[in-house]
Amino acid sequence: MFKLIDKLSILKKKIYSPKKSYSFGGCDLLIDYIFKFKKRGFYLDVGCQHPVSNNNTYLLYKKGWNGINIDLDPKNIRLFNLERPNEINICKCVSSNNSKKDLFFFHPGSPINSLEKKTIKNKSNFSLKKIKTFTLNSILEEHKIRNIDYFNLDVEGHEIDILKNFDIKYYKPKVISVEFIDYQMEKLEFKNNDINRVLESDLYKYFISNDYHFVNWSHADLIFVHKDFKD
Repeated sequence: MFKLIDKLSILKKKIYSPKKSYSFGGCDLLIDYIFKFKKRGFYLDVGCQHPVSNNNTYLLYKKGWNGINIDLDPKNIRLFNLERPNEINICKCVSSNNSKKDLFFFHPGSPINSLEKKTIKNKSNFSLKKIKTFTLNSILEEHKIRNIDYFNLDVEGHEIDILKNFDIKYYKPKVISVEFIDYQMEKLEFKNNDINRVLESDLYKYFISNDYHFVNWSHADLIFVHKDFKD
């Protein structure tokens, strides 16, 4: 028979140990733990999508952080302005240069609207639109952003193109999470992932060559920490 003190111990853990995540795969819990001693900080979220659902920065926002949120979809930015009005919320499409590019557009609020043709696969329910693109550097310079604690990048396969013209040596975010999807997989399921494909990827090579260490992998999010931020 369980002792009353044991039952109370279990009840206490249930009450004081809940882990509420807003990310799709729990990435925000890992980021929050990395910054567990930092009550205030600044994040950059590119491809922010929704201000709450499947969002990697909302947990930090609730903690007292703030930042700059960028998305190509006006609907998503309207939601950010409603839910997180005190942040810098920008409706722009980020890419490797300032130009106009083809956008594979499914519908307002869709998480798979993308500049990358490889993301559509056999889908046919999209329209092709022209959209103006901006470099991440130009946006950060316009808003006079300098110190970035956490950088989240999730742009449906266009990540490496954005990073090509991002001055990572200058901004040097302490922690970065970036979406990695292996589009060579026949079926895009997390259980079908292969760590060797990550290690061979341009994303992995890019961050390692820029003084970052690969520290975790949560669903589709790879997490890197700059060498200067490690103990």
